[in-house]
Amino acid sequence: MIKVLLVDDHDIVRTGIRLVVEKMSGIKIVGECNDGYQALEMVEKEKPDVVLMDVNMPRMSGLEATKKITDIDPYVRIIILTIHAENPYPKQLLDAGANGYLTKGCAAQELEESIKKVYAGQRYVGADIAQQMALSMLPGGQKDSPFDGLTGREMEVMMLLVRGKKAKEIGSILGLNDKTVATYKYRILEKLEIKNDVKLTHMAIRHGILDPKEIGTIE
Repeated sequence: MIKVLLVDDHDIVRTGIRLVVEKMSGIKIVGECNDGYQALEMVEKEKPDVVLMDVNMPRMSGLEATKKITDIDPYVRIIILTIHAENPYPKQLLDAGANGYLTKGCAAQELEESIKKVYAGQRYVGADIAQQMALSMLPGGQKDSPFDGLTGREMEVMMLLVRGKKAKEIGSILGLNDKTVATYKYRILEKLEIKNDVKLTHMAIRHGILDPKEIGTIE
């Protein structure tokens, strides 16, 4: 029996995933939690075989939690299950120790296949993400993203900034105060060598981080 831990800060998302996983043969949900800190505690307590990990969570991101879990128990397999298919999330998370990467729009059959494959010691990357990563390596493709230099938390703040979220909203989502959000924003702009949110948004679109349809027309 493969023991699975669900990590996502949205109750309704965890409920949906649990209902899907509970129908899978040979797989059992042993716990649920809503942020990275809880995930660390549950890994030590429940000893899951596979962790289904969200990325954007309060207090501790999925990226940070992935790194820490692999330090605690290198035998735990981690599958990133998130809305983000675009670079540089796949690269950063796989480099951090994740064994699989799927978007939340994947089919139940693919989720089951990924759980069983990573449990068996293989890596699993969803077809849409694998295609995007492969295209980035073709001649003329973007091999090195300027966003690669951002930390996991900076990436989370950046993704919310380019989607038009204000400091107070970002703080509420990530469990940060306004001053800390402002500090992250300053570091992001400094690392990317740009001056404002508009240029940040254009850069995110240019490097495939953000789909223009998500925010409408940018002048």
